[in-house]
Amino acid sequence: MQATDSKSGSTSSSRKAITATAKRTAAQGKASAFTIGGSIPAVVTPFTSGGHIDMGRFEALVNDLIVKGSDAIVVAGTTGESATVNFEEHCALIARGVQIVVGRVPVIAGSGANSTAEAIELSLAAKRLGAQAHLSVVPYYNKPSQGGIYKHFKAIAEAVELPLILYNVPGRTVADVSNDTVLRLSKLRQIVGIKDATADIERGIDLLRRAPSGFRIYSGDDGTAVALMLLGAHGTISVTANVAPEQMAALCAAATSGNAQEAKAINDQLAELHQTLFLEPNPAPLKWMLHRLSHCSAAVRMPLTTCQPATVPFLEQALQTAGLLQAKRRGLTSKSAR
Repeated sequence: MQATDSKSGSTSSSRKAITATAKRTAAQGKASAFTIGGSIPAVVTPFTSGGHIDMGRFEALVNDLIVKGSDAIVVAGTTGESATVNFEEHCALIARGVQIVVGRVPVIAGSGANSTAEAIELSLAAKRLGAQAHLSVVPYYNKPSQGGIYKHFKAIAEAVELPLILYNVPGRTVADVSNDTVLRLSKLRQIVGIKDATADIERGIDLLRRAPSGFRIYSGDDGTAVALMLLGAHGTISVTANVAPEQMAALCAAATSGNAQEAKAINDQLAELHQTLFLEPNPAPLKWMLHRLSHCSAAVRMPLTTCQPATVPFLEQALQTAGLLQAKRRGLTSKSAR
C-alpha cells in the first residue's frame, strides 16, 4: 500500500510538472511569435479645414513613415486623436491604414476605452479590419483598482483573438497599472507586451528584469526611450517618429542592438524635439511641425486647440536643431531641379 501511494504521488507530481511546463511553453510560444519592435510611430490623424479626416494626407503620411524606415505603425491611438473620432471614423482609420500598408509593416490599432464593453467592441473591429495587434489603454476617469484593471484586460484578451499590447500612461489616465499587475496579465495568451509611458526608468528596469521571456516592452516616452531601449526594451511607440522617422528608426536600431554611442549621438540631435513636442497638449505641437514640413494641416479637434503663437518659435528652433528644415529645403531644391 505504501509503495502504491508513493507511486501515485510520484505520478501526480510528474503530471503537475508536465502541466506547468506545457503552460510555460505555450505562454513563451505565444509571446515569442510576436516580434514587433523598433521605431513605431503613433500616427496623427490629419483633418481638413472643415474638420473631416483627410484620408489623402493620411495615406501620404503613412507611406512616408514606411519608406523612411518605421518598423510598424499605430493607428487611431492617443496621438491620432482617438478621443475625438467617432466609432465609424475610428474603424475607417484602421481599415485605411491596413489598406495603405499592404503588409509592408504591422499595423497596431488603438482600441482602448474606459468601458470594457466598448474596448471589446473596438478590439473586435480591429481584428475584423485586419490589424496585426491592438493597443489598449488603462481605463481612464473611472479610476479602477488593480483588480479592476486586471479583469478589464483579461476580459478583452479572452474576447478577442488578437495580440494585445497594454498601454500605461498615468499622466493621462490617473489610473496606473502596477508592474505586479502587468506580470499577472503577461501570463494571458493574447497579452504580448506593454507601452510604458511612465518615463520612470527605475520602474522600467524592474519590469524588464521580471517580465517573462518574449513579453515585449516598448517605451511610450520619447525623452527616455533611448535609455529604456539600451536597458533591453524592444522599441518605442513614438510621437517624435512622425516628424523625424529616419532618425528615430536609426536611433531604435542602434539602441536595441546595444550601440550606445551611436544611439546617444542621434538622441542628442532629437532631444530638443522630444521636449518641445509636449509644450502644449499632444498632438498640437506635432501637427504644427508636420504642417511646417508640408505634410498635413495643423488642425486638431476640440477641445484641443492649435498651438499658441508664443510656442511657435520653440517648435521652429527644434526643427532646425534636428536638421529637418534643412532636409525640407534640400527636398524642395531637388524637386525644382527635376
